[in-house]
Amino acid sequence: MQFTRSSGILLHPTSLPGPYGIGSIGTEAKRFIDFLAQCGQSYWQILPLVPTGYGNCPYMSYSAFAGNPLLIDPEELLGLGLIYRDDLELVELTTTAGWGHTQVNFDEANAFKVRLLTIACENFGKLDSGMQKLYERFCDQEGWWLEDYALFMSLKEINDDLPWSGWDEGIALREAPALEKQSRQLQARIFYYQFSQFLFARQWSALKRYANEKNIKIIGDLPIYVAADSADVWANPHLFRLDENGDPTFVAGVPPDYFSKTGQLWGNPLYDWDTMARTGYQWWINRFKRTLDTVDIVRIDHFRGFESYWEVDALESTAINGKWVEGPGTKLFDAVQIGLGGLPLIAEDLGVITPEVEALRDHYGFYGMKVLQFAFDNNPNNEHLPHNHSRSTLAYTGTHDNNTTTGWFSELDYNAQNHTRDYLNLRDNEPIHWGMIRLAMASPANVAIVPLQDVLGLGTDARMNTPSTAVGNWGWRCPHLDTLDEELRKRLSHLTGLYGRWPT
Repeated sequence: MQFTRSSGILLHPTSLPGPYGIGSIGTEAKRFIDFLAQCGQSYWQILPLVPTGYGNCPYMSYSAFAGNPLLIDPEELLGLGLIYRDDLELVELTTTAGWGHTQVNFDEANAFKVRLLTIACENFGKLDSGMQKLYERFCDQEGWWLEDYALFMSLKEINDDLPWSGWDEGIALREAPALEKQSRQLQARIFYYQFSQFLFARQWSALKRYANEKNIKIIGDLPIYVAADSADVWANPHLFRLDENGDPTFVAGVPPDYFSKTGQLWGNPLYDWDTMARTGYQWWINRFKRTLDTVDIVRIDHFRGFESYWEVDALESTAINGKWVEGPGTKLFDAVQIGLGGLPLIAEDLGVITPEVEALRDHYGFYGMKVLQFAFDNNPNNEHLPHNHSRSTLAYTGTHDNNTTTGWFSELDYNAQNHTRDYLNLRDNEPIHWGMIRLAMASPANVAIVPLQDVLGLGTDARMNTPSTAVGNWGWRCPHLDTLDEELRKRLSHLTGLYGRWPT
């Protein structure tokens, strides 16, 4: 895929403002799209839209195919007649305040959305037959993943949220009599999860159409791995390296790196790539198709793991004692390309990148990534410095895993700060975040992406994620879209046009 010179903003929908404890894909999302269009942006980059699991992490989901029901906009449910105004007015959500911004209150937002969706399920029978036919069509089209997901989530409820490997053997190992019995008994809960997915898909499709009509494309995110406790692994244990109890024998991670001296031990089960190959990589073809039905472009998280991946024994407590193992490489992407045609993919090629990883990326013409926060180590050959960027890359001030630019700069020592200022040629009183945004926009890279936190000039307290930490992440919310005031819009618009990124 070839990108024209352009730019965009990174913001996950959970970070949008709004009254219900967490961002949604309703009115505020449309207002944000309007802001992007007004400022000449071409892309809205998001994180995975999937239901979050442990630690509210979108990279540790109960399903690689489902949507996050917490993002459903209650106001549309009201408009459809699925809930009533009193259902919204009875609950006043609090927010966890901190340093001038708000945080997602995941527990409270979840309880509120579950209550609303339960009411919506009860009222579904009152809707006209047209809506019911749309629901039935959705279930027919998406049943290949939806049925397993809905049953899995229903079974987790009656098993006190235990991982599936701890369930009774009959349902853990998917024995037909046990599954049939539970499917009958859990019919109401299965409907709840299927109907919630229908509502999410309906709202997200409408929002994506709105964005595309404004000439905004959505860059989605596809994590390379899935969670051990997920419908994906439970329904397809033969595709993963598990023991006889359903527990991973080896898990994913990365060796010691910029973020951690002991590496990052993610804990996801590793794929059985030999079995994947024998099935023609159909699971992956389905996954790419499902993601590309949802977004316009896909960023593949941890792309290097397809060339070779870090394998760690499941009994290890850190990622230090792992080893590199050859991945599927071109065999996988050839199969996906044959199955789907052209692949609008971005390779997240950060970290320990070898010539073999670069060759795999370049073989398919995938764009890579460069991050300005990684650039300033006094090495003029650092690939993240803009004068070393190629056109076939995306230049980021930072990603969701980085500190905000303001926070990052405040933690540099005196010499590093002076070196950065010198390279940026900061003007009098120009804030560091605008200097870095200007640098990203000026880069030869065809695409520049800036997290909204950097546009707002926020500090470390607005950081989205700190790798290798399990709690306290993913919660930042933009306090109000009115903070994107006229002066800020003019400044972003000016830089976008100045460096030739305004869409033509």
